[in-house]
Amino acid sequence: MDIAFTKGHGTGNDFVLYSDPDGRLELDATQLAALADRHFGIGGDGVIRAVRSASLPEGAAALAEDPGAEWFMDYHNADGSPAEMCGNGIRVYGAYLLAEGLLDLAIGEAVHIGTRGGVRVLTRTEDGFEVDLGPYVVAGDAMVSARRLDVDRPGLAVGVGNPHVVVALADDDELDALDLSEAPVIAPAPPEGANVEFVVPGEPLISGGVGRIRMRVHERGSGETLSCGTGAAAAALATRSWAGEGAPDVWRVRVPGGEVGVRVADGHVHLSGPATLVFDGAVTLP
Repeated sequence: MDIAFTKGHGTGNDFVLYSDPDGRLELDATQLAALADRHFGIGGDGVIRAVRSASLPEGAAALAEDPGAEWFMDYHNADGSPAEMCGNGIRVYGAYLLAEGLLDLAIGEAVHIGTRGGVRVLTRTEDGFEVDLGPYVVAGDAMVSARRLDVDRPGLAVGVGNPHVVVALADDDELDALDLSEAPVIAPAPPEGANVEFVVPGEPLISGGVGRIRMRVHERGSGETLSCGTGAAAAALATRSWAGEGAPDVWRVRVPGGEVGVRVADGHVHLSGPATLVFDGAVTLP
């Protein structure tokens, strides 16, 4: 079976994308993991299928929520497991729909995209896209252990359409010393797992009314990645909560692959950043 694909990334968080508007090419977990394999496949933190919401069962919920959500982002982690949402992935997905001629969107215009985490509004900007990740939840404490972290640290659970636990560290040295080749251990363990973000505040934390933090992340089902969009949003929300009254609504989050923007407005959290399509190709799957 030959599949045409595009490789893309958002601040280094990379994806294999393929087009299947009518839902005729649903790959199983083994095939998806083969595409994402960095040694024997194309390589990526996840795989995204461009499919119409009407063409797959999960799309029914999206259309019930918003009949205008024609396109569905069918996202799977690198191990082939499905995920609710991907903040960097949906920006790259928007760029892919434009490049494939499946969408016509001018700068400043928005499109509604179905995901397993609900419908998300994606707006084209001058330098990429901004996605409204919707309402968020900052609640629940946990303890997190990780390799080369001297003692277990408290984490704050944050929900932005998918689950996160955010841990504050003391300084850049502590952040750099982490070994995220193995998944951090969360106690109590979330039923479906969670992404874990480790955060260091900027010096100063707030400059010109904008909050600044640095972050590394271990993504559920993918391992450490150069960036995580929903993770950046979760990290900014957690830091904003810790900062207390007077904390800003606008944040810049530095990740190993670059920088993304997070803003809070009207009870929703928004993520902005670049989306880059790198190359096209074709691959044969058994």
